[in-house]
Amino acid sequence: MSDALYRELILEEYKHPKNKGSVENPTSTCTKNNTLCGDKLTITLTVSDGVVTDVKFDGIGCAISLASASLFTEHIKGKAVAEIEQMDEKVILDLLGIELNPMRMKCAVLVLRAVAGALEVK
Repeated sequence: MSDALYRELILEEYKHPKNKGSVENPTSTCTKNNTLCGDKLTITLTVSDGVVTDVKFDGIGCAISLASASLFTEHIKGKAVAEIEQMDEKVILDLLGIELNPMRMKCAVLVLRAVAGALEVK
């Protein structure tokens, strides 16, 4: 896929995000901020028998951070916590499909940090 198509995907996810909102009666919640640009994400999730059964995000941010949150929350639904804990920024880059500079990378991995924080609380 070309960079232009990936950019369209990012804009579509930003405009029409999946899993936006909050989980009712979550087992874990975590909020993370990107102090460099002001992005802020709150993750709520439910874990049952070691599997993320529901996950949602809410917050404010740029197209990259919110598209990443949409794509990553969709990606981890139904996955084992142990598997999610092994995920790194490469997963985010694969989901986005484009190279990012270091500043934009901080925006993209905000969701990864928030999910990791929620899983630690669990």
